[in-house]
Amino acid sequence: MQENNVIKLYAEPKLNAPILLASWPGIGNVSVIIANYLKEKLDFKDLGELNAPHFFDPIGVTVRDNVIEAPQFPQCKFYYWQNPKEGGSDIVLFMGDDQPGFKVYELANCVLDVAQKLGVVRVYTCAAAVSHIHHTEQPDVWGVATTAALAGELAKYELVRKENLHIAGLNGLLLGVTKERGLEGICLLGEVPGYATRIENPKAALAVLAAFCRIMEIEVDVAELTQIAKEAESHMRQVTAEAMSEYIEHFTQPIWEQESEEDDEEEDEDDEED
Repeated sequence: MQENNVIKLYAEPKLNAPILLASWPGIGNVSVIIANYLKEKLDFKDLGELNAPHFFDPIGVTVRDNVIEAPQFPQCKFYYWQNPKEGGSDIVLFMGDDQPGFKVYELANCVLDVAQKLGVVRVYTCAAAVSHIHHTEQPDVWGVATTAALAGELAKYELVRKENLHIAGLNGLLLGVTKERGLEGICLLGEVPGYATRIENPKAALAVLAAFCRIMEIEVDVAELTQIAKEAESHMRQVTAEAMSEYIEHFTQPIWEQESEEDDEEEDEDDEED
């Protein structure tokens, strides 16, 4: 069913107390990893999409075997999952492949238009919290909410950290628009090292996913993501070791060479005195 020239819905499922989980790329790709993993592990069904050309302008084309292809646009799709647990909340999942450079506020409102049409009672996003954590440490998960009362509810999950922060991009802005509309909204943020913000962080995503599942009271098999997180940490150790080795080689000097230079300087000073 076509709603308008921007929103297209393929189904109108009857959902029980649904929540919206929205995801866009960001630091560590924490949000995207979680959304993709849930979509893979749970029985999500196609729900609809946003008309991507309304929000994105392509800046080039792909050429294959000397043939130019049509412009490609990021996908902006909705899915839904019906909770088999009696009385459990269903999930509406929105996944955006990219964040637009303009009409960002309009996109956020379109996502919430769909959410409210489906009776969504709470909105969730996920993001990264850049901190001084080391990549070998277990990341904490922070929780922020659109109201003080809702933030207080997060305390029982030990997700509240009282400090000021900025959540960049649509993973943050969507909750600001959620608050404008008087809806409940929560962002779960997983700690990532400040020196590794450009690297995918499945370890932080795993921690946030675990927190989300606790709040939602759902069970998701995380064995595969756990293994991916271990492999990513092992790779990070290797990269760190290589970087440290290069640093030592190029920016440090053996003590015996330093002593030799000091001796040479002393000899030069003696020659000048003579």
